[in-house]
Amino acid sequence: MRPGRQLAVLGFIFVVLYLLVFFAGASGSWKDRLEPKLGLDLIGGTRVTLEATNSVDGKPPTAENLEEAREIIESRVNAFGVAEAEVVTEGNRNIVISLPGENRNLDDVGEAAELRFRKVLKAASGSGVAEAPPAVTPTPSGSAAPTGSATPSGAATPTPTGSASPKVTSSPSGGQGGMAPASPSATPTPSASAAATPTASSEPVPASVEEQRKVVEQKVGAAAWQAANGLQAPADLSADPSLADKLKPFGTLSPQEVAVLPAQMQFNVPTISCAQLDQRPPASISDPKQQVVSCEDGASKYLLDQAKVLGTDVSDADAVLDQTNAWVVSLDFNKDGQGKWTSLTREAFNNEGQACDATALGQDGKCRVAVVLDNKIVSSPEIQGVLTGNSQITGNFNQKDASTLAGQLRYGALPVTFEQQEAQNVTATLGASHLRAGLLAAGIGMLLVIIYAFFYYRLLGSVIFLSLILSALLVFGALVVLGRQIGFTLTLAGIAGMIVSLGVAADSFVIYFERLKDEIREGRSPRSAVPRAWIRARRTIISANAITLLSAVVLYVVSVGTVKGFAFALGLATVLDLVVVFLFRHPIMTMFARTRAFLSPRVSGLGRALPARNQPTQPRNPRAKEA
Repeated sequence: MRPGRQLAVLGFIFVVLYLLVFFAGASGSWKDRLEPKLGLDLIGGTRVTLEATNSVDGKPPTAENLEEAREIIESRVNAFGVAEAEVVTEGNRNIVISLPGENRNLDDVGEAAELRFRKVLKAASGSGVAEAPPAVTPTPSGSAAPTGSATPSGAATPTPTGSASPKVTSSPSGGQGGMAPASPSATPTPSASAAATPTASSEPVPASVEEQRKVVEQKVGAAAWQAANGLQAPADLSADPSLADKLKPFGTLSPQEVAVLPAQMQFNVPTISCAQLDQRPPASISDPKQQVVSCEDGASKYLLDQAKVLGTDVSDADAVLDQTNAWVVSLDFNKDGQGKWTSLTREAFNNEGQACDATALGQDGKCRVAVVLDNKIVSSPEIQGVLTGNSQITGNFNQKDASTLAGQLRYGALPVTFEQQEAQNVTATLGASHLRAGLLAAGIGMLLVIIYAFFYYRLLGSVIFLSLILSALLVFGALVVLGRQIGFTLTLAGIAGMIVSLGVAADSFVIYFERLKDEIREGRSPRSAVPRAWIRARRTIISANAITLLSAVVLYVVSVGTVKGFAFALGLATVLDLVVVFLFRHPIMTMFARTRAFLSPRVSGLGRALPARNQPTQPRNPRAKEA
């Protein structure tokens, strides 16, 4: 063979790789260009893993929905002004958010943020105690009935705008500019409830939900289920103690079990509390075509109408300061959304069809519209005019809360619901400590391999030493390039994968060198033994590395998080080790075989193989020796 060709190919690979390192997408000083992209466990930062959960209908998320959710979450994270945020999908269920170098609270970026505007049809107590809902006296507040040209009167002051359309504010604490909150003011009666709206349980539901309802029915018992099904209004448990005993099992249901109950049952059964309703899984009330039940402030339970205006009807949302220097979320509707909003406020203002019963009316006898974000009511202001302008959501917001909510609404609702599975904050000091520990472990591992190689193989140990150095340089260059091109980040787990790859590389040396000794013992000269040993050892080396590579691929596919980084680093190091084996180790051994030092047992490291070759062969038949 001509070893110079293989070495030239290896040199060409090095030249191309490091040209990419220094010039492909690189910037800054030469030192900066040599820095790989490090994970947050090495430089500090925040890492959050969100797992997609099945919706109430049991349908798993699709790949398109998961990618859409990733893009929305990435937009929300970038809205924080964070530099170099990384949002990636892992597997078919997880989204991982990484902010290297920064510690932030990312609890809100994975919320569904499904905005719905629904009329409040009925109101009841949501305490879940076995007593009649108390009557609530409304709190006086100013009100106004703005139009395109009218000036609001009373205590409420409209927010000035550049057009004739008034700015509308919904607030749980005080009305402003056309929408004023109100509290339930009367105890619901069976007659009023029965006439208000048809039962929601008659709506078609998926088969999976029906199956879950049957499980809940078995849990509460036939008597409790029958009693709950027969309610036409929130039950007065103080007037019927026996009914309280029958409905008591509903208070023991989990939020997941409560979520599958019909809306009328959730509302009418007083032992189902707001604590249970607020903890329902995300997307439990996302269907805009269904009546739903939700709570405000954890105390008032509302039966809400179908959603006539959705978050997709909002064209923009911003966190701004109002005239009182309070943070609010300003909503701008798109063309279709503005028409829907005007129509909804007209329905509420006129109480068309008497849909809102006495318990749901505000202090001026007008319907209220609940602003529902995911499963909870942000506010439920009273509509005091047909509103043709944009709106504001007000509340006890600080700048962060208002900005977060505005970002959620601006970039849309997530098509998939998520639960946070892992949240990790690493300080920069701890990250630097991890990096030093990882590099120290890698250095110790390589040093031990080299010491053993020189002790056992002597001159051949230099081949091992050079091979490991070349392999390390290839891996390092590949990490820098991959970090820029595909965003691969080196983590502590990745360093561990590279340390493991040292053992794989050492195995291939042992296989080759021991095969070489066997060939020499069988009578071949060192020069002829080198290519012969290579041919016979090559298959074993390829098989061993292939098994390691397959293990890394499988681990990369089925794992998430840092384990995926370990698998990628192990696979990358294994592939590059094979490149060094074919383009350096065998050619350099061919060149060594032509030197005198290679024939010396003391220098070459072949040990007892060479002396055994020079000794006379022992005859197999003892009598032949005597003859």
